Amino acid sequence: MNKGKVYIVGAGPGHPKLITIRGMECIKEADVIIYDRLINKELLNYASSHCQLIYCGKVPREHGLIQEEINTLLVEHAKKGKIVTRLKGGDPFVFGRGAEEAEVLRNHHIPYEIVPGITAGIAAPAFAGIPVTHRNYASSLAIVTAHVKPENNEDHLNWQALAQGIDTLAFYMGVGNLQYICDQLKKHGRHETTPVAIIQWGTTNMQKTVIGTLDNITEKCTRENITNPAMIVIGDVVNLREKIHWFEEMIIK
Repeated sequence: MNKGKVYIVGAGPGHPKLITIRGMECIKEADVIIYDRLINKELLNYASSHCQLIYCGKVPREHGLIQEEINTLLVEHAKKGKIVTRLKGGDPFVFGRGAEEAEVLRNHHIPYEIVPGITAGIAAPAFAGIPVTHRNYASSLAIVTAHVKPENNEDHLNWQALAQGIDTLAFYMGVGNLQYICDQLKKHGRHETTPVAIIQWGTTNMQKTVIGTLDNITEKCTRENITNPAMIVIGDVVNLREKIHWFEEMIIK
């Protein structure tokens, strides 16, 4: 039997209409969809009636399937001649382990295609009225994983470069490490009054934004009961939200 094919697709940041046209085509074409926790489940309604849906979502400290099991599923279904769509939140190459899956497929000589998606580090701030770049405020952007474990000496970030060399910082899934992030940036030269935004469930009807500074954002997030999934955006661009926020007003109306 001929080998199938795997599409590694970015489903976008949460709003179901923010998937690309190509991504939607891959959903409709699939015999098997292997999907993550943070994709909008409405997208699965576009799958064909014969499509097999396999959930492999990962929750902190409670993984549905480990990565090796996901890799095995991709290979096994493709070798049966199936069209497999691996549906990932955001973009598959931005903290999505899409590159690891592509390597496995290449090692097994299975055809695959990468379909980029809109990543939350850009989309969530935009829906909160915060541009990550602006000619008057920010000419550089860093997209950073916040999954550091300082207690285990597993922090390999260049904090000095982040604090002093980048205008806008977008930290992914970092609410649990928020105070540590703020402390490290202040320690390495970022001013304590630097604006910070936390955007929970960005681009969805559950979106909630909390604004503060490096000095007080942790206290504010605790008070507002902010949890993951949430983006942390740090930099002067956060101040623009006051003028151009739009999405949350639209939800309230």
